[in-house]
Order: sequence, then structure tokens, then C-alpha cells
Amino acid sequence: MQTAISQLYDLEQTMAKAYLEQFTYPWQALPGIGAFILKLGKQLDPEEYEQREETVWIAKSASVADSASVQGPCIIGRETQVRHCAFIRGNVIVGEGAVVGNSTELKNVILFNGVQVPHYNYVGDSILGYKAHMGAGAITSNVKSDKTLVVIRNGKEQIETGLKKVGAMLGDFVEVGCNSVLNPGTVIGRYSNVYPTSMVRGVVPESSIFKNTGEIVAKRQ
Repeated sequence: MQTAISQLYDLEQTMAKAYLEQFTYPWQALPGIGAFILKLGKQLDPEEYEQREETVWIAKSASVADSASVQGPCIIGRETQVRHCAFIRGNVIVGEGAVVGNSTELKNVILFNGVQVPHYNYVGDSILGYKAHMGAGAITSNVKSDKTLVVIRNGKEQIETGLKKVGAMLGDFVEVGCNSVLNPGTVIGRYSNVYPTSMVRGVVPESSIFKNTGEIVAKRQ
């Protein structure tokens, strides 16, 4: 199953491993992220993590700019950078060694270790795998214009999510080009690349290059 958690992510690269293991598909985890953070936060080592507010835990080795806004529930992992004017709106797990950049906004997301969303990104109701990277201005669109429930479309296969808000599920090592829009329910397989200024919808297979709508090619080995 191209859209299954087991096909998209190395769960050893996230503090949310125990949580994600409960589910088959990543979007199934979206509604419970906040509750999981509240549970996990209380278990974090106080030698490594500082509880800044009632529901915000930040690793002591992380760097958070004074101009960043961090709202809970939220956990920010070790050696992570949260840069100038980043806006973390709650229900957010940021993994170790990640970069949340200038004016980037996060809401109800899990970022695995090493994820980079470094410039003017919006990431909502999404899960980004190990070392996934979104170029400047790339965003996830998490609500359909007609406000109906999001369906994951993989060719002729259609998977009902039962959710109104689903952004993008990016597998490990995915590269998204600058100023791209990932439409609600987009799933991009491991090691795949998206050309800049793309509008992506549906499922992009593992180790592929998304050039244009209807033009997806396999990477050369």
C-alpha cells in the first residue's frame, strides 16, 4: 500500500513512533496529535526538555528565536532551529535537528527528525517524514474549496478519510520545489521530488519525479 505508514516512514526517526504504530494510514493519526503531545510531554526528561508553558516542551539544545510564536500543545526536539517570526499554532511535534524557518506556520502536524520547512511555508494537518524538505513558499492546502470531506485518490482507488482537514503526507527524503501547492489529501512517496511551482493532487509513487499534472516519471537508478 503506497499510502500506508509502513511504506512512507521510518518510525525510528520520530518521537511519535508509539503513537503512529497504532494506525495503518498517516491521516488517521491527525485527530489525536494534541492529546498524544500532552501525554508524551509529561514523560520527557527534564534534564533535556524545558517546560516553557503548561503545554509547551522545548529541548534545551533547541534554538527558538525571540520573535517566534509557540503555542501548545507542542514539543520541539533536540538541536532544532525555530527561526525568526515562525508561528507554531499548536498540536505540533517538531523532531530532532529540524528547521522551522522565517514566517513558517505549523498547525496540527508531526515533523520527523531532520525535516526542513525553512522559508515561508504553511504546513497544516500533515505529517512530514525523515529529512523531508519543502522549498521556499511551498505550502500544504488542508481544506477543499467546497468544504467536503477529503478523499485520498490513487488512480482509480479512493480512500475516504472521514476528515474535513487533511494536508499532505510526505514520505522520508521527499523534496518539494519552491512555491508548490500540495492539495488536500496529497501523499508523496519516499525519495520523490516535486518540481517547483507544481500543483500536486493525489498520490505520487515512491522514487518518482512529479513534473506536471499527469506527468510523473520514475527516478533513474
